[in-house]
Amino acid sequence: MRGKARLLCAGEALIDMLPRQTAEGETAFVPYPGGATYNAAIAAARLGLPTTVFTGLSTDLFGARLTRAMEADGVDTSLALRTGRPTTLAFVSLTRGHAQYEFYDENTAGRMIGVEEIPAIPGGVAAALFGGISLAVEPAAEAYAALADRAQAAGKVVMLDPNIRPGFISDPARYRARLDRLLAKTDILKLSDEDLHWWQGTGDAQALLGCGPSLVLLTRGAKGAVAYRKGGAVEVAADPVGVVDTIGAGDTFNAGFLAGLEEAGALTRDGLQAAPDDVLTAALTLATRAAAVTVSRAGANPPMRSDLA
Repeated sequence: MRGKARLLCAGEALIDMLPRQTAEGETAFVPYPGGATYNAAIAAARLGLPTTVFTGLSTDLFGARLTRAMEADGVDTSLALRTGRPTTLAFVSLTRGHAQYEFYDENTAGRMIGVEEIPAIPGGVAAALFGGISLAVEPAAEAYAALADRAQAAGKVVMLDPNIRPGFISDPARYRARLDRLLAKTDILKLSDEDLHWWQGTGDAQALLGCGPSLVLLTRGAKGAVAYRKGGAVEVAADPVGVVDTIGAGDTFNAGFLAGLEEAGALTRDGLQAAPDDVLTAALTLATRAAAVTVSRAGANPPMRSDLA
């Protein structure tokens, strides 16, 4: 949806190399636009939430493809940092629909972003979403952490989804320390069961409310999702659906939740604090329904708002 951006998505846009079979029966990898930030931006725009993106985009053929795809769905790419460095590639393997990734990310356009290159937060933006592999590798990780500081200082709603990829993390202690720093700046924290266990061990998602967020979202696959806040929680069931693969499901969930808050007029810090249970339930429902459509399709292909009518 075109218009003055209400959401800033900050992080990686890359190429997912998805496994396919040729007509001769050989295994091949086919390039598709992807990455946590790219997926969330596309999903948000398709759900009617005007979105802009800050990421590192290459001027190579893959970067041009990413740019065209985002702009075709109405995502504003004017903040993106464009360089001649290559595009990050993520080779994907699927086991019963669940994706595992092997990243090729050295010296890429998405990774080589400095703190001095982060943009000012556009005035119309109400919320900023951070997460994905962009928080695990330097120098980009420090740049995005600084941008989160800037968004928080400007009074924007900050949402964090670390979307943890353990095989991509070379220094777990440093990465955990960065997540802890970001957590203190976060209004909405979204975690999967797997994220919670890697980051906090056997930790309690609700206990993270004492570390900064006013809302903690926990997604539990087929068991649905729950939103914790001080004084209580709301929970929704997942839509039963045949899973093709899980690529982009969490990113779609994030976009759906923020779109739901925007529809209710609650996409502000005060609005989030004051949101009644029915507003959170509606936002969670939109998020889980949108994610269910994404997992029913091959690759990250979020629904349009009209698909959920």
